[in-house]
Amino acid sequence: MQLFTNGGNVPANQRTDWLTITHPVTGKEVRAHCFISYGTMIVAVTDEATYLDEYYWDYSATTGRYRNQFLGEGIADTRKGIKAGAYKLADLNR
Repeated sequence: MQLFTNGGNVPANQRTDWLTITHPVTGKEVRAHCFISYGTMIVAVTDEATYLDEYYWDYSATTGRYRNQFLGEGIADTRKGIKAGAYKLADLNR
């Protein structure tokens, strides 16, 4: 998935990638589709769950704009997803 600025360009400091990460709960290596903002992992989607970094998931307007693109929803939906347990908060940058 490619992220785009409002002008239709590729943003310099926002990216998505398939990475092997340390699972935030089990500690095992897993494949995840990730959103990374300024070198910080914001979202990791694994086969079993979608994880948002507990500190950085709503860090700035810029991070939020591209997180929304990645998840395909607005901030209100993301907050509802956290409250409902659809998204799990975890330290993705340890």
